[in-house]
Amino acid sequence: MLKKPRSFQDKRVWITGASSGIGKAVALEFARRGARVAITARNEAMLDNTAEIIGKDKCLVIPFDVTLKEENHKAVARIGELWGGLDIVFFNAGIAEHVDIKNFDSAIFERTISANFLSMVYGIEAVLPLLRNSTTAQLGGMSSTVSFAGIPRAEAYGASKAAVRNMLQALRIHLFQENIHVFTVCPGFVRTPLTDKNDFPMPLRIEADEAARIIVNGIARYKQEIDFPRAFSIPYKLLSFLPSRLYTRLMLNTVRQA
Repeated sequence: MLKKPRSFQDKRVWITGASSGIGKAVALEFARRGARVAITARNEAMLDNTAEIIGKDKCLVIPFDVTLKEENHKAVARIGELWGGLDIVFFNAGIAEHVDIKNFDSAIFERTISANFLSMVYGIEAVLPLLRNSTTAQLGGMSSTVSFAGIPRAEAYGASKAAVRNMLQALRIHLFQENIHVFTVCPGFVRTPLTDKNDFPMPLRIEADEAARIIVNGIARYKQEIDFPRAFSIPYKLLSFLPSRLYTRLMLNTVRQA
């Protein structure tokens, strides 16, 4: 059933990976709309900078490494003690590393799956009890448009984001009866410290502030999948429907140009 766009006034929101990029921009956007925001990342100094912008009366700084299971539970316990609960969680923390096929390194996959996928699993395990006490619970995480179709050099990153999208899709169904709305964010290219390291063209790249507005608007409208920019995400999704031989032939061009 469709719901009216929600207000975030005084809602309790937890965002991981909030020291820079999309996470920081989303934290600022939620705060602008009246929410109280708990922000997480490893860099405490950068989190403090975000908190100064938001206002420390509306912001809770919780620095820790999201890849550590017990640290997730400690962070959620602290939020519960200070705020009494949570209404919205956005698991945004993640990394990106390119795969060098001539020097294939499994460690890249281990790091990427740990940071992008398992960290989210740990966070969900920790936070579900709090969300079950909210009458307006929403839970979501950062996937990617690349989760719809694999591309060379993104074997580790794409696999981690596909795992996120698949897991959240299943949780959406599983948690429906508990009135916990599950959303997935699938962006194209967004200007962040992460994408600034890319050495290839990034068509239709948008700014983090614009991405944050799209994400928070999508959460307000209870969208299940928030993908953007549409001029990029829709054609990319359509690629995944191509016959395998045709898709492979198209992607071979990107390898030759790399």
